[in-house]
Amino acid sequence: TEVLGIDNDEQVVQRMAAELTHAVVADATDIDALKQLGVPEFRRAVVGISENVEASILASYHLLSFGIPDVWTKANSGLHARVLTTLGCHHVVRPEHDTGRRVAHLIAGRLLDYIEFDDGYAIVKMRPPREILDRTLAEVRLRQRWGVTIVGVKRAGEDFTHAVPDTIVHEGDLIIVSGRRRQVEGFAELLG
Repeated sequence: TEVLGIDNDEQVVQRMAAELTHAVVADATDIDALKQLGVPEFRRAVVGISENVEASILASYHLLSFGIPDVWTKANSGLHARVLTTLGCHHVVRPEHDTGRRVAHLIAGRLLDYIEFDDGYAIVKMRPPREILDRTLAEVRLRQRWGVTIVGVKRAGEDFTHAVPDTIVHEGDLIIVSGRRRQVEGFAELLG
């Protein structure tokens, strides 16, 4: 994949020159500079500017005005993210915020892994609570009782397998659970 990196700091560009196909010193908020570099021809763009909100918004605006079909932007706050989303950015990420939420869930000790999606939907890896052990998933009625779904089960020494209504979860298994964030968190609370 050919990658063009643009930064207005010459030291950053020199440091990244060996990592990228092309690295240039330029102002990403300057539409003429972007045009001269052929940026409108790209199909995907990433704006990694987050500390300078104005520069982030301007660079994102230019990329969108070129009609680039896949624009990723980094935001440093909820308001910054909302502005970028309203502007039309296709993907807005908040790495520090997202990592902080994930780590907070893992620190609590009930979850082994945690992924949350934009709309409040989460997928977690966890140990099964006693309430669901040694019965089929159909008998346990997860969706009716807790609003979650077990999508995968891993037995010791085996790979994960898809969960089906007649799957039985045993002590020592790991499970992959999906659902709305609050419901997944409530289900994890069963672990005490």
